[in-house]
Amino acid sequence: MSKEKTKKEKADLKSGAVTPDVAQVIMPQAPGVEKSLLSMMTIDPTNIVSQCISEGMTGEYFYIPAHRILWDIFRARYDKGLPIDVTSVAQELTDHHQLEAVGGQAGLMDIFSFATTTALFRMHFDTLREKFVRRAIILASNRASEAAYTSEAEIETLLDQTEQEVLQIRQSADKNEEWSLNRDINAAMTNLERMMNSNGEILGLSTGYPRLDKMINGLKSGELFVIAARPSMGKTSFMLNILEHLALDVKKPVLAFSCEMPSVQLVERLLYARSGVSKQQLLSKGGSFSKEEMKRLKYAITEMRASKLVIDDTAGISISELRAKARRVMRDHPDLCCIGIDYLQLMRSHTKQAQNSREREIAEISGGLKALAKELRLPIIVLAQLNRGPENRPGKNKGVPMMSDLRESGAIEQDADMIGLLYRSAYYAEDDEERQEIGSDANLALAKNRNGPTGDVPLTFHAELMRFVPRIPRPDEDGGE
Repeated sequence: MSKEKTKKEKADLKSGAVTPDVAQVIMPQAPGVEKSLLSMMTIDPTNIVSQCISEGMTGEYFYIPAHRILWDIFRARYDKGLPIDVTSVAQELTDHHQLEAVGGQAGLMDIFSFATTTALFRMHFDTLREKFVRRAIILASNRASEAAYTSEAEIETLLDQTEQEVLQIRQSADKNEEWSLNRDINAAMTNLERMMNSNGEILGLSTGYPRLDKMINGLKSGELFVIAARPSMGKTSFMLNILEHLALDVKKPVLAFSCEMPSVQLVERLLYARSGVSKQQLLSKGGSFSKEEMKRLKYAITEMRASKLVIDDTAGISISELRAKARRVMRDHPDLCCIGIDYLQLMRSHTKQAQNSREREIAEISGGLKALAKELRLPIIVLAQLNRGPENRPGKNKGVPMMSDLRESGAIEQDADMIGLLYRSAYYAEDDEERQEIGSDANLALAKNRNGPTGDVPLTFHAELMRFVPRIPRPDEDGGE
């Protein structure tokens, strides 16, 4: 086999002209339907062209090159408010040296004189979209096949690219309207009306912490909420408390990624917090529980079984793998309401740029999570580690975190919509007396809130139950209403 022939076969494979196994396969197409739709556009351009645009039609819907050219002309003239008549279109094609590409004057007249009726629009459009999707699947498969043979990229990158391309096909097939200012204005007006009639009720998902809900107006779609703390502050418990509230009280599907703990440990923590029966009680009492304690534990187990909580405990999960798994869970649970991740610095990115810089890697992960929140249209809560800055602060500020303490990358601070800094002052107490005075008090400092106020959320941490509960602030705290 000659080198020239091999090159041609590769080019044909990439373009979709042939498949690896069948050289004479005809790509899915419907030339008559294409011609019918174009003819409808000449009959009633205002309604037909606008409907095609709102349904997401692009030039790729047309398999015949001449029809793509005519669609581009019709679309451009419609956008400019110009008529779509045979004389004007012929002149524009001539000016752009494209008249012969559509079959000359005879080919153009064939479109304008094609016998059809606009009543067939829906049936013909659906047929055309089906052929386009089939071609898109074939082309994506060909590109994935070629990349699998020839690309030197990491396997995770190849899988992510392939999945993204297939997802884009689905999105383009499902698209039924393009962006509209009026639509967004109407949606904004609806939100404003909801705010005016809310009587103080939040518009997003409740976290289970009233003061936090009031400050952020609930968890909203597309938002990235970073909860950061030093080790042993209870950030995993705080995130689980929120996810527990959403899964068991609000009764919505929730997805949790645990890069640090096995899934069974998370379930145990949830059962302790939900039932009010601590691990210490289990160890000390053995089987001698009161009827009330046993009842609470059994009820918590029943609630957990009935919930739509999904836990993935893949260690060192990459951003591309997390994205893929989140999409699959969303496919199985379309009403998935929130994703929680424990924690950011244990995730990985396998791009070549990320391998050379840990800061770049964290930036890619952070940006990827924000993009995923927007793509899936849900809030993502991600935990993050702080550096040793809080421990080195003097006096009363010892242990009090700042946003600048976020480890390894300022990109986290940039990408997050909200940043909550969790800390317990008793952890840094110098003696037992001070520790006893502070007790189990904790605090979530909302240091960044893109759409609302910042401030403190006073909490109490019940360590034996792994649960944070709201508390009334002390006089010396900036946590009052």
